[in-house]
Amino acid sequence: MLLEYFFTVIVWGLLACSPPPPVLKVDELVKRYTNTSDTTYIVNFWATWCEPCVKELPDFEKIHETYKNKKVKVILVSIDFVADYDSKLVRFVKKNKIQSEVLLLDETKANVFIDKIDARWSGSIPATMIVNNSLKYKEFFEKSVSYDFLAGKIYELER
Repeated sequence: MLLEYFFTVIVWGLLACSPPPPVLKVDELVKRYTNTSDTTYIVNFWATWCEPCVKELPDFEKIHETYKNKKVKVILVSIDFVADYDSKLVRFVKKNKIQSEVLLLDETKANVFIDKIDARWSGSIPATMIVNNSLKYKEFFEKSVSYDFLAGKIYELER
C-alpha cells in the first residue's frame, strides 16, 4: 500500500494536481482536530459509494471556499476501502476537483474507531462533526447537512 501511495503521489505531481489524499489511522485523525488552536474544524465522514454523502460535498466545498481565509478548516474523511484508494477515491477527488482536505481513514474495526471519534455516532454516513477546542465545543450530526446549516453553526461560534 505504501509503495502504491508513493507511485500515486509521483503521478499526481507529474499531472500538476494537488496531492492525493493521505491515508490515516483513527488516532492520527483525532490528533488533527484535537489541539489547543482556536480553529473550527468541520469534519465530514463520507464515502464515494454513499449517494447522500456525494450530494452534500458541494456544500462542504462552498464552506471551504467561503471561510478559507478564516480559522475554519474542512476535513473530508473518506471511509472507502483502502483497496479502492486508487480506483475510487483518488479518481473521485481528481474528477470532482475537490479543494477541501481529503483523508482516507484506514480502519476496519468500526466498533473501535467510532467511539474514538464520537461515542454518539452509530457509524452511519453521512456524518459531520464540528469542533472548536478553544471554545470547548463539539457537536456531531448523523445526517446530511447543508451550506446554510454549516454557515449558521460557524456564525454561532464566531459570536
